[in-house]
Amino acid sequence: MPLTEKRAGELRALCRRFRIEALTAIHGVQSGHPGGSLSVCEILTLLYQERMHLDAARPDDPDRDRLVLSKGHAAPMLYCNLIEKGFLPAGSMDTLRRVDSLLQGHPTNHTPGVEMPAGPLGLGLSAAQGMAMGLKLNGSSARVYAVLGDGELDEGCVWEAVMSAPKFRLDNLCAVVDWNGVQLDGTTDEVMPIRDLAGKWRANGWNVIECDGHDLAALNNAFDAAEACTGVPTVILAHTVKGKGVSFMEGKAAWHGKAIDDESFAQAMKELGGAQA
Repeated sequence: MPLTEKRAGELRALCRRFRIEALTAIHGVQSGHPGGSLSVCEILTLLYQERMHLDAARPDDPDRDRLVLSKGHAAPMLYCNLIEKGFLPAGSMDTLRRVDSLLQGHPTNHTPGVEMPAGPLGLGLSAAQGMAMGLKLNGSSARVYAVLGDGELDEGCVWEAVMSAPKFRLDNLCAVVDWNGVQLDGTTDEVMPIRDLAGKWRANGWNVIECDGHDLAALNNAFDAAEACTGVPTVILAHTVKGKGVSFMEGKAAWHGKAIDDESFAQAMKELGGAQA
């Protein structure tokens, strides 16, 4: 279903707030991953706040949609969305990465709303495939989303899932690659050239859609097309910018995982329109 301009505007405002909240939490604890959290903002926000069928009052609903954040280091943006959906109490972001907090550096099963823990990269797509198979066997119409980083695609186990999901005709499975072109210590081309990414997925039998991962309307259209596709799973290759929204973070591997000093935080808040701490 197309987004109205009013709703798109509301979601853009929500994304701006989530960027501020995520960076504020990372700055407060002086630990975390700002770059990938910012690049995946629109993807997670559109899914959680607009498209996915799930209810915090019924967290174990067998027919709920499911999301696996395979790039688990982007947890701050996941937590912002879970708070907004009512799975976590307001103010929880203040506890990010603290001892005994429900909001750890990577998602864990102790956190309400989290479907799968994420630490070692590369495991999420296989887990999402298992969930999608189970839903199919149970006759459920629920969908499963797996959000991966492009650097994560260096992991061989990702490609085992890429090969096998079409065999089982998992058209209830949608993978989303946060394709920002930057990973831990360099660009993806420098670390491990990915070459024809769309061709790799297509050759293995997936429905492949490319779009601007920060354009909410384009993303929404991509998810509509994924739902309309039958017989095979879909991958959305979402072109994004590492550190999107903060000029000095954009496209920089240095901000993959880095504490935010006071000067940088003040500049980020100025650019995002947030109050300075």
